[in-house]
Amino acid sequence: MRLNSLRDNPGARKSRVRIGRGIGSGLGKMGGRGGKGQTARSGVSIGGFEGGQMPLHRRLPKRGFNKWRPADFNEINVGALQKAIDEKRLDGSKPIDVASLVAAGVLRRAKDGLRLLGDGELKAKLAITVNHASAKAKAAVEKAGGSVTVIEPKVLAADEAKRQKSAAKKAAAAKKPGAAKTEE
Repeated sequence: MRLNSLRDNPGARKSRVRIGRGIGSGLGKMGGRGGKGQTARSGVSIGGFEGGQMPLHRRLPKRGFNKWRPADFNEINVGALQKAIDEKRLDGSKPIDVASLVAAGVLRRAKDGLRLLGDGELKAKLAITVNHASAKAKAAVEKAGGSVTVIEPKVLAADEAKRQKSAAKKAAAAKKPGAAKTEE
């Protein structure tokens, strides 16, 4: 084999179709764009337009809800805490919270709070303050002799009043005769 005998695979290089170059090219006159109008012009993209038929994105039902400002929590497993204690980056005798984990270099930055998860094994006795803790994580910390303090989320008075009103409405609806569905 020589360098001058090297060839690309057949069909690997495809030459560009030159449009608007006369009748003989097969793509002359209007250059494959059909007649006049909006789509014959350059720079047009009618996204999702289906010739007046209801577009697919409008035929399908809307599902779900995306929260406007979802809370972004730091997540840490009990195994990662144990590893940090073993590496002497974290002092298990002092109370642990997001700030102490960031200072120790276990977490990069404090986000909206801390979520404790139960993956791994914990041997050290810890007093940890978190926003959320899974049942497995709580059990692991308490088994090791530590304690988990969960920070209660701040609830506005207006939100609490709304929740109570909604709960009262549901309770009243449940008490009404005929409200319960009867099986036939």
